[in-house]
Amino acid sequence: MSPHSTTSLSVSRRGLGSAIAEECATLARHRWLVWELVKREHADRYAGSFFGSLWAIGHPLLLMAVYVVVFSYVFRLKLGGTVEMPLDYTAYLMAGYLPWMALQESSLKAASAITGHAGLVKEAAFPLEILPVKTSLSVLVTQAVGTAFLVGYIAFVHRTAPWTYLLIPGLLGLQVLTMIGIALGIAAVGVYLRDTRELVQVGALIGMYLVPVFFIPEWTPAALRPLIYLNPLSSMIWCYQDVFYFGRFEHPAAWLVFTALAVTSWRVGASLFGRLKDHFGAAL
Repeated sequence: MSPHSTTSLSVSRRGLGSAIAEECATLARHRWLVWELVKREHADRYAGSFFGSLWAIGHPLLLMAVYVVVFSYVFRLKLGGTVEMPLDYTAYLMAGYLPWMALQESSLKAASAITGHAGLVKEAAFPLEILPVKTSLSVLVTQAVGTAFLVGYIAFVHRTAPWTYLLIPGLLGLQVLTMIGIALGIAAVGVYLRDTRELVQVGALIGMYLVPVFFIPEWTPAALRPLIYLNPLSSMIWCYQDVFYFGRFEHPAAWLVFTALAVTSWRVGASLFGRLKDHFGAAL
């Protein structure tokens, strides 16, 4: 490698590290503003509706009820009662669906996080990183409600509370890191590619059937299983199933993959956003 190439690579690495460090510092400095915007977004979401914030509880529960009825009673999918699959299908579905729903909603909102606030983009003093970050954090309210229901369901129906619940804080931290990284990247691309939201929506719809939320991989044709196992987002679902459904490290490799996914998502998303944000104003 020539000296010039070595120097360019070094500069590139410093630029990447600088962009990530800048995003971290900005978010830490404005953490209280992020919190206030998260609370406002949650309040504004249900403002004017008859049931108000009760929809934060009703929405995820109604969705999961529909899926449970469809897959348990229409398609008659049965699980549970064995060492390999200890709990019922409802617990299996909710364990994977709750984090997937949060990731999907966060990504969809991120697609218009910058373009939907063109006025703020023009203000040089406003930290734009906050906009996609607060969309990611706001969806956790619904997930928290659904998770509380899942824990109560497992305790009431199966009379158990596995030790793996102790892993919830760390698991949630990895999910938040993943969602924020993806949201930052999508928000930055969305400024220049206005079809981003539609692409994300289609991708989320297809992706729902490429992760083991509604089924176990063994139920799918052998030719399609590699798509599930090679999908890095499957690792997030498996980790949540380990905690809430299996109560053990059923998928130990998934924890390593999910950790790598979280770190990589954050690094790529923060770097991309940091490099493009100075040009948002001209693109809007």
